[in-house]
Amino acid sequence: MNFFCGRKLLLLFLLPSLFSCSGRYLLHSSFEESPVPPAPDYADEKNWAALPWVKNNSDSIPGKQKPPEPDDPAVDVFFIHPTAFTKKPNDPYQWNASVTNQKINRKVDDGTILYQASVFNRSCNIYAPRYRQAQISAFYPRKQPDGKKALDLAYSDVKAAFEYYLQHYNNGKPFIIASHSQGTYHAQKLLREFLQDSLLSRQLVAAYLIGLPVIADSMSKLPPCTSPDETGCYCSWNTYAKNYFPKYYENGLKYAVCTNPLNWKTDESYSPDSLNLGGVLYNFRKIYPALCDAQIHQGMLWIRKPDVALLKILPVKIYHAGDINLFYFNVQQNVAARIGAYMKANR
Repeated sequence: MNFFCGRKLLLLFLLPSLFSCSGRYLLHSSFEESPVPPAPDYADEKNWAALPWVKNNSDSIPGKQKPPEPDDPAVDVFFIHPTAFTKKPNDPYQWNASVTNQKINRKVDDGTILYQASVFNRSCNIYAPRYRQAQISAFYPRKQPDGKKALDLAYSDVKAAFEYYLQHYNNGKPFIIASHSQGTYHAQKLLREFLQDSLLSRQLVAAYLIGLPVIADSMSKLPPCTSPDETGCYCSWNTYAKNYFPKYYENGLKYAVCTNPLNWKTDESYSPDSLNLGGVLYNFRKIYPALCDAQIHQGMLWIRKPDVALLKILPVKIYHAGDINLFYFNVQQNVAARIGAYMKANR
């Protein structure tokens, strides 16, 4: 569930399975054998990967776009990053990463914050907490009992960060919940828990729950989005090569809600690459227009191989790492559209 396994274009897409990457390390110790890192204090700005008033990689603009006008956006986004803790631990903490681990923090900042969270910077104030993310072993079935404990610990931080955000930063603003991969695991729990509050649910513009299957009946308080400007709903997708069925397909992916980020529908209508407003790859400053097409098929988002020289020769089937940045400008545009619809309806 790591967004980048090293800063190389080759490794951007070479993910052998949904929850793994080249160089992954599976733990051999039990959860109880590992010390638990200290809990983060979210009053300390160092425990946030992105805050609106602190310069960070979520402020970055791809290509030669002009930066957004300096103002105070009316909407926030609470972004929950995916796993960067994929290799052998370099400190005593085996199952959950310390938020002070600088090596892991750099992977978060130079990967997901730059390539994913930045998609929201034209429309939103971006809040992205660091948290004691679970090591990638947590998502392997043979590690399930320990993995659940590690994920529960990680979620306790995400929840604490969201509560701190609500109490100190939100000030009644509308907000978006956005996430990828492990972040989406936590985002689903967060939404199920906090949407019991009717006032808070009215503040939610939409949720972007990407890179992990979201089963339709698992979000009873929040329906899937079925049109480009619908609000109070969620979008979700997992990207694969056309005609590819991963080995874990039967484990839940076949029942997943899937949104097509080129037309924002949930049916299986085909969207040609001409609808793709542009994506970004390793070189964040380079924009690839019409990067790929998209079509939903039985819970998956299928794409044809992007027309990029290196990708043409790679045997890529799983585009997990590119779930957002393959459709970067479509997501950016859609965030603005949903915010516009929300603000119009809540004047």
